[in-house]
Amino acid sequence: MLKAYASGSSIPSPAEAGAEAALKAAQALSDIKLAFVYSGVQYDQKALLDSISEKLPGVPLIGNTSFTGVITPEGFITGDGGFVGVFALAGDLEVGVAIVEKEECAREAGKKAALEALKAAGKNVPPALFYMVAPPGEEEFFLKGITEVIGRVPFFGGSAADNSISGDWLLFTDKAVSANAVAVAFIYTDSPFANVFTGAYDETANVGIITKLEGKRTLVEIDGVPAVKKYAEWTSQNPDDILGGNLLVATITAPLGVKDRLGDLTAIRHPMFGNDNYSMNIGANLAVGTAVIQMQGSVDKLIASAPEAIDKVIEKLGQKPQALHLVHCGGRRAGIGDRIEELAEAVKKAAGDIPFIVEFTFGEYGYEDDGNNTTGGLMLSFTAFA
Repeated sequence: MLKAYASGSSIPSPAEAGAEAALKAAQALSDIKLAFVYSGVQYDQKALLDSISEKLPGVPLIGNTSFTGVITPEGFITGDGGFVGVFALAGDLEVGVAIVEKEECAREAGKKAALEALKAAGKNVPPALFYMVAPPGEEEFFLKGITEVIGRVPFFGGSAADNSISGDWLLFTDKAVSANAVAVAFIYTDSPFANVFTGAYDETANVGIITKLEGKRTLVEIDGVPAVKKYAEWTSQNPDDILGGNLLVATITAPLGVKDRLGDLTAIRHPMFGNDNYSMNIGANLAVGTAVIQMQGSVDKLIASAPEAIDKVIEKLGQKPQALHLVHCGGRRAGIGDRIEELAEAVKKAAGDIPFIVEFTFGEYGYEDDGNNTTGGLMLSFTAFA
């Protein structure tokens, strides 16, 4: 049987915080096979990880810096001096963890990480599912490299975050810490699992065709109109008021969405910055000739969607989970603001006595029923393990 335990600490010393959180897990579980670690950018991550490894000797670690905090059954854990959450899995699983620095090509780094994870697991067959963490920017290309090795295997995870969108994010395993790498955990298990990947926004009637891009992530025109101006028209705003970083805030409750080829999933695309030419930088890849939909939500809906997604993933699993790994967008958390304790209480109530951890990311990864892995922003990727 798979078992899990979540713990945390906000002691300012990374060594003491890591030791406190890891010791709780070590005392609660035996035969720990994997530990997810999510921490504040304030910490020296190497000191943190070394202290966790000292209490959990031989256990592979994987994770990243999280936006402003984590949520466990202990509540919302944060601190001006730093914070850490540890989510340990034990029992019915085998794991291979790897981290590979990106040199020239994200796809090649993903391929190398997959090969190293297979080697670490002592396997020559694909895992049942895998976890990935990468820096914001090229998540889709890291994923392509992994898929090149193991095929279409369901995945979950999220992009490393910091507290101020300043690029201070880091990702890590027990072997290395990096700002420009990809890390994976290949999970082999016979136990069922399920993932719900959703933005939980409502679609509006505002739909347009992408007619011009720069690269993959700068949306220049929608229906031949500068993207910020088209968005401002849809949302009855002055386009000059949502230039720069104002666009990121304005779109937390009204982002863009793109449908997958079957219409099963609407992946959210978060406009991050409004440029002087009224183009907008987007937090995930786009393609010319496809439709973007203006989505709509509210802060109340952002809070309510988390427990609703927990209910959905439990229903999808078809039995009570032994563990819930909950990836929650950092942008959504920013929109929730001072109401974060409401979110924590809602998640705790929905999870009940099921061990869980919530991390806050700058990009989310998940899949729908046919196993078509994808990435998004302003989304929830909630995974349940039986």
